[in-house]
Amino acid sequence: MNELSHIDARGEARMVDVTSKPALLREAVASGEILLRPATLALVESHQTAKGNVLATARIAGILAAKRTGDLIPLCHPLPITHCEVAFEIPDSRDRIRILATTRIQAGTGVEMEALTAVSVAALTLYDMCKAVDPDMVIGDIRLLRKTKREIPA
Repeated sequence: MNELSHIDARGEARMVDVTSKPALLREAVASGEILLRPATLALVESHQTAKGNVLATARIAGILAAKRTGDLIPLCHPLPITHCEVAFEIPDSRDRIRILATTRIQAGTGVEMEALTAVSVAALTLYDMCKAVDPDMVIGDIRLLRKTKREIPA
């Protein structure tokens, strides 16, 4: 079993030292979803909620959160991410909004926490903007879909 990277030999929390790791092109993709009533989804799609364009606001919130991940999660490195995209999908069941976040960087450490944070905050923003009409929404299935790294082209 692998050791926990954020725990030192004495069992104390620590920030991982990535000083000697080479800068690579790194990408992470995460997803999650919020379950809601079809009537709530109709309000979101028609921009008829009291708080305005729900998906646009959630997208911006997710991007801002990805940029601030190092401030939110104590042992994460503060990273100058070079790209963050937050997208939404509505399945034919019309009972949920799926959230996808993609983050990229050229660095010695990955950006999976930034992608996961973007999804989480986008979902929380959707909840906040729709809770008055649908307080029974459920946020879930937040997970990392993939992370990749490759050398930076010369």
